[in-house]
Amino acid sequence: MLKLRGVLRGDLLSAKRKVNVDGEEFEVTLAKEGQFWKVEVEGQIFSIEVEGGDSDISSTRKRKGSRKTRKSGVVSSSIPGKIVSLSINAGDIVAEGDVIMILEAMKMQNEIQAPISGEITELNCRTGDSIEANSPLLVIEPPSD
Repeated sequence: MLKLRGVLRGDLLSAKRKVNVDGEEFEVTLAKEGQFWKVEVEGQIFSIEVEGGDSDISSTRKRKGSRKTRKSGVVSSSIPGKIVSLSINAGDIVAEGDVIMILEAMKMQNEIQAPISGEITELNCRTGDSIEANSPLLVIEPPSD
């Protein structure tokens, strides 16, 4: 149940969402302010209280990077292309984010970065190779803990 607490004006709000009220869709902007939410609907700003307390409405949407997941050391290209240059060899140690190769795909050169830190244990491509989509190009083995 939402309780309207009056109209407010002139405040900047944050997250945009689509809501459906009695079958009618609205785009609203939400911002948490203390125990209330400021909601902008069609230019009007309301302060509302959500029954159930301090639950954070924005937490129901998955946030990018909010979950710790183990990254794979397998590097592949999602589209076909050509290896323009390799800056690593088998046995090299790389850090996460290091540029390990340049891949040309759709007439654009893309820097491919190491997804994790570790040692290059497999190298399945060379400079000048044409590659297929989703084929493993190299494998990085993370350091053992």
